[in-house]
Amino acid sequence: MSKYVNEKVVNLKPSGIRKFFDIASMYDDVISLGVGEPDFETPWHIREEGIYALERGKTVYTSNSGLKELREEVCKYTKNHIGVSYDPMKECLITVGGSEAIDLSMRAILEPGDEVIIPEPSYVAYVPAVILAGGKPVIINLKEDNEFRLTKEELISKITSKTKMLVLPYPNNPTGAIMEMKDLIDIAEVCIKNDIVVVSDEIYAALTYKGEHVSIASIEGMKERTIMINGFSKAFSMTGWRLGYACGPEEILKQMTKIHQFCIMCAPTNSQYAAIEALKNGEDDVLRMKEAYDERRRFLIHEFHEMGIDCFEPYGAFYVFPNIKKFGLSSEDFATKLLETEHVVVVPGTAFGDCGEGFLRISYAYSIDSLKKALERIRKFIETLK
Repeated sequence: MSKYVNEKVVNLKPSGIRKFFDIASMYDDVISLGVGEPDFETPWHIREEGIYALERGKTVYTSNSGLKELREEVCKYTKNHIGVSYDPMKECLITVGGSEAIDLSMRAILEPGDEVIIPEPSYVAYVPAVILAGGKPVIINLKEDNEFRLTKEELISKITSKTKMLVLPYPNNPTGAIMEMKDLIDIAEVCIKNDIVVVSDEIYAALTYKGEHVSIASIEGMKERTIMINGFSKAFSMTGWRLGYACGPEEILKQMTKIHQFCIMCAPTNSQYAAIEALKNGEDDVLRMKEAYDERRRFLIHEFHEMGIDCFEPYGAFYVFPNIKKFGLSSEDFATKLLETEHVVVVPGTAFGDCGEGFLRISYAYSIDSLKKALERIRKFIETLK
């Protein structure tokens, strides 16, 4: 039956993350630092609103764009947090997680052969989404000595007459890197000059530990060429509710909504009611979880330095990206041997792009106790490599 399968799909590489969870399932005492999922339960008042929606029989389709009240709350939240005003009726779409919003933006904008610049290491879904939409991924290999920030010079070096889009993945998964205002002003200047549209994935925006998150959409001339993507999974610990959103230019959002209409119809209804409650009354929950992540972040950085493992300080998301080149193992070999001998799951940096070689992604979306136990095993493992 292989002759019937789309060649583009066949040629896509499977996620580099999945392999390690398949191996981990063979052991009983595994400690996983591999999943980018908050260990906090969704705050009770948010769950309660989802339950109440079911009790009231709120189980029918919403409009394709999402509940009007939710779109209004999203736009209020966006105005308050990044200083950009969007029309909830024309410039906001509720999606099934941020991942659907990424896919929709690619399919609504790209023509066959259009080039999309993607800084890596970064989230595993960008390259497949570009390919499936008929575009061509153009990779920028980010550098540790620049804290994995995207520079103006790196961007300019990859622009051609076919460049149509830049993916801007900050705060970054897997590195935890952020972009500050001065960095974004340079990138915005290049995008405006070269007429490039930006897909700004800001799913970790609320988890920024150095100042406040800055969106490129807030820079003059960028709102009209930026699709800003965010969601509820990370900040509000609502991964399984599958809810995200996109805000951007009316004409692009109209086409994204059209695709969403035919493929999805609408995001889960009770999740949308829960999200309204999250935006209205969940700010304290976000701050509480952010403080816990920050404590874990600082703990991990300190412990890695004590172990002699190089790791730049990340200021966003809930990942660290330690450099393990000194141990003479590839990222995959290090992660595989650590799992097999000490039963600790980490993700090789190469799962997020070839330039991730020599690094590991370690999530701190876990309790301090779990992190301490995992670090004891990692310390024991690296002693065998000396």
